[in-house]
Amino acid sequence: MMNTNTSLQTFLDLDTHEEMMTYVQAHGYLTALCISTETIPDQEWLAILFGENPQFQSDEQRQEIEKALIGLKAQISRELSSEEELTIPCELDPGEDLEDSEINGWCMGFMEGVFLNEEVWFSKGEDEVSELLLPIMVGSTLFEEQPEFAEISQDTDLIADMLERIPELLTALYLLCNAPDEKPVLLKNNH
Repeated sequence: MMNTNTSLQTFLDLDTHEEMMTYVQAHGYLTALCISTETIPDQEWLAILFGENPQFQSDEQRQEIEKALIGLKAQISRELSSEEELTIPCELDPGEDLEDSEINGWCMGFMEGVFLNEEVWFSKGEDEVSELLLPIMVGSTLFEEQPEFAEISQDTDLIADMLERIPELLTALYLLCNAPDEKPVLLKNNH
């Protein structure tokens, strides 16, 4: 499996064209797809991940990369359903510049997965889902122009604290969306 993930990572991180997600972005995107209760056909989510005209060397390589991505999605799904904290393939600490960090890319990929089916995401309890998504939304920097995010975006310590919590929030989101009767403990204790 490691070999497959390594070649997948190498392929996605090549700068062949700007539209394709990097490995870290793809991981965030696939994580969102695994949490959502709406199943999106493989070819549809793959097309979004690849963007326009990915540069495959052959049909064989395309099949190998697609198979590896479907396998990675299944692996993420297993991790989430085990209720263990998901391992995110990058540092959670954004360092000096959030927009230049890998966690920013992971969060952007995750939000891309949310945008695919926003109505489904928020149908399980808009307030709870919004609360759990907040650190990912902040980490993505897609919302920093909005007034409610302006204050947060100035507080680097708060941002770092929020991003550190992402793995546990993913478990809570997964439970909220897929087992809503088991209200996540995190929501009960959150302020």
